Amino acid sequence: MGAITRGIANNILGSGAVDGTDALTGTIPATNIANASLDNLTTFPPSVDAGIPQVAGDPPAPSEGDVWYNSNTYKLKVRGVSAATGSWSTGGSMNTAKTLLGVSNSGTQTSALAFGGAVGPTSTYTVTTELYDGSSWTEVNDLNTTRAYMGGSGTATAALCVAGYVGPPGNITNVESWNGTSWTEVNDVNTAMQNSGDAGTQTAAITFGGFDYTLPGASPKTESWNGTSWTEVNDTNTGRYGIGGNGTSTSALGVAGDTTVTVANVESWNGTSWTEVADLNQARNTLSVSGTSNTSAIAAGGSISPDSAQTESWNGTSWTEIGDLSTARRSADSAGSSISALQVGGTSGTTVQALTEEWNGGAGNLNVDLA
Repeated sequence: MGAITRGIANNILGSGAVDGTDALTGTIPATNIANASLDNLTTFPPSVDAGIPQVAGDPPAPSEGDVWYNSNTYKLKVRGVSAATGSWSTGGSMNTAKTLLGVSNSGTQTSALAFGGAVGPTSTYTVTTELYDGSSWTEVNDLNTTRAYMGGSGTATAALCVAGYVGPPGNITNVESWNGTSWTEVNDVNTAMQNSGDAGTQTAAITFGGFDYTLPGASPKTESWNGTSWTEVNDTNTGRYGIGGNGTSTSALGVAGDTTVTVANVESWNGTSWTEVADLNQARNTLSVSGTSNTSAIAAGGSISPDSAQTESWNGTSWTEIGDLSTARRSADSAGSSISALQVGGTSGTTVQALTEEWNGGAGNLNVDLA
């Protein structure tokens, strides 16, 4: 006769709990054994303990996917998948209300640069630059070229201002580099563009999508910056302007935007090509996107008529709706990570905003009963 083993099924009670009187070891009743002479066997190798530990309660710091047996409740439990959480709070206001501005998208919640844009109800374009220290904005040296609808990459001490719009006759190719004190003209992008998405640093960046007057319309072009010059690389799958961007030159997202209609499309950049991934829950354009890679981001605000306050969190697979902005707006810009970000400026209805909002997020885990 072969070895007798005891599976957990022997100890499942009618309620679904595991029998707490003898847990995973004990006497097998004679009625469960064909040969009643074996009913004196009282000790067995643990059928579960080798792979699923027994805990008097819950482990102090379980990881996602961990399974254990709670010997207090006689239940199998698993650490649930993270659920994004977070909320926006009001930070220091800019000195000048701006919309269609650029922000150093690799900056942080306590150190970011905002530059250019449009001010006031007449949408006068500006060269002003402001620096954020986590509580207040300070005016610093101006851009060399007045513009709005530009792209922004880098940090508060090493940033890029990319292309944009100067009013009729249209877009420009000018790029400026910030060294922590002043702006310097560097090599231009190959195609004059406005309202594009951007990601990366002062020495390694990409700019993608946007509105191209030579088409005219939504562009799929992507250009890569190596610190010296711009090179055209693989296009996005769908040309869009008013597109949100985040991440690095090798790991970025292009989020939503406008083709001839507002779309929810999202694409992921791996340093070589773009791949379609899961759409936003809410289609919109001129939104802001924060995050350090193509696997972690938050998308906030934007234009859907009326302006949106909605914030969505990206975990590398799907988007989840989470806490709204305090003020719905479009054409703001952002910096920071998916758990610590800024959204700056923008337009609410017809009002240009000086408002800064700070995002504080995280992940809430749940311990889930399996039985």
